[in-house]
Amino acid sequence: MIGKLKGLIDSYGEDFIILDVGGVGYQVQCSARTLQALPAPGEAAVLSIETYVREDAIKLFGFRSDVEREWFRLLQTVQGVGAKVALAVLGTLPPSELANAIALRDKAAVSRTPGVGPKVAERIVTELKDKAPGFADVDPAVVHLAGAIDDARAPRPVADAISALVNLGYGQPQAAAAIAAAARSAGENAQTAQLIRLGLKELAK
Repeated sequence: MIGKLKGLIDSYGEDFIILDVGGVGYQVQCSARTLQALPAPGEAAVLSIETYVREDAIKLFGFRSDVEREWFRLLQTVQGVGAKVALAVLGTLPPSELANAIALRDKAAVSRTPGVGPKVAERIVTELKDKAPGFADVDPAVVHLAGAIDDARAPRPVADAISALVNLGYGQPQAAAAIAAAARSAGENAQTAQLIRLGLKELAK
């Protein structure tokens, strides 16, 4: 199995590159984001590789980092997500943003991917929710709160305060982060109006 390739960019295709490694040209499928980040033909490149062996073909998928390759694998554990969709997701969201979106149950961010509808986005954030926090850089308290809201376990004042901020035009993750910070400073008995006031202060920082 090939896990890494280092060579010179020979040429670009629509969704792949030919990487010249010691005179052998490897065709490597890449996400749009990866293709944009790679250097010009003739220059050196290093890619983490995922090798797919099928009866009728061997396919190589290339990534700029091992973390991106790990997300490619994780995404395909979700029902209805194959290599093509996984690459499209990674072409839309870099690994850090994808991890944050899943941790915060931000289905809208995932569904920005061409070809990914609401149902598939829902499955991605639901089935990978336990794996995302390890890759995310968001406050664990916000992740916990996002999960509580998603499962309808959040205290009513907290849920109402987040809903109020969303109605004011803030995104769900942004609103959840502000109210999580507000709830920490106000205490567990804080009422909706107080949480909204403190949340707006957080958003204004």
